Amino acid sequence: MARDWRELFITGDAATAADASDPAEAPEKRRGFFRRLRENMSKTREALTTEIQATLFDTLDDETWERLEEALIMADVGARTTADVVGRLEQEATSGQVEGGPALQERLVQLLAGIAKTGTDTIDLTHEPTVIMAVGVNGTGKTTTIGKLAWHIRQELGKTVLLGAADTFRAAAVEQLAVWAKRADVEIVTGPPNSDPGSVAFEAVKQGRERGIDVVIIDTAGRLHNQDQLMDELTKIRRVIGKQMPDAPHETLLTIDSTTGQNGVRQAKLFSQAVPVDGIVLTKLDGTAKGGIALAIAGELGIPVKLIGIGEALEDLRPFDADDFARALVTA
Repeated sequence: MARDWRELFITGDAATAADASDPAEAPEKRRGFFRRLRENMSKTREALTTEIQATLFDTLDDETWERLEEALIMADVGARTTADVVGRLEQEATSGQVEGGPALQERLVQLLAGIAKTGTDTIDLTHEPTVIMAVGVNGTGKTTTIGKLAWHIRQELGKTVLLGAADTFRAAAVEQLAVWAKRADVEIVTGPPNSDPGSVAFEAVKQGRERGIDVVIIDTAGRLHNQDQLMDELTKIRRVIGKQMPDAPHETLLTIDSTTGQNGVRQAKLFSQAVPVDGIVLTKLDGTAKGGIALAIAGELGIPVKLIGIGEALEDLRPFDADDFARALVTA
């Protein structure tokens, strides 16, 4: 799974701006992020580890597995995913493949990480330009994520980025994206108030091609996933982008607020019915006891989580690492 920005993005470049940094700094940066990840996921981890310590480190019986199932479900790992994991763990413990205590806990980490490793966990930036369409419900952190992603693509990879403000239904959304464009030091395409979202998306891709931009990121309206007409509009934007560049968008990222729990799984299902969703951006992991939602989405829908947000700072948006995530989720 992708552990840093250079591993997340396929660039086709012999070298990137990030490669010029001191290689000795990379392991320390990873350790620093893992520490923040563990700290920010403390609400989820504390609930889980209490049950894990009380079960896997004690007598293994039917009650043990029931309690473990309840703990994982409460963390929003999802009923089906939980049943698969606990069933496998119980079978291995019963057959003697794995002994109790620390060994079982480590095996639980491995099983959870394995579930999270689904689909393609990279983003291909070799197109000219690469068009990324960002979708998601209002309030999930979509526009903020776009700004942070643009900053990292420019800062870490040295790529040029152009933002398309196609969320034209809310003036505040365009203004917010403009602020992030300035902060990330990238350009932005906007339209007149209440202009057609598709026309803005079309113009952004057009300018991206004409000006030799590396990456175009299109912000779309915060679709209420239960309103069919808005989902239809999302499908239309995708078609319009395709008219300007037939193979675009090359990546569709769905931002989900992790604090919504199982409602996030429902959002992922419905959005993926409207447009092909290539990856999930899971935000606000620092404010929830339901961090297992990443595993539920991956396990039940087969959609990979590609980015996670654990805070407000630019560096708090990071590529998702399944092994680190599983360990931060269940180890004390």
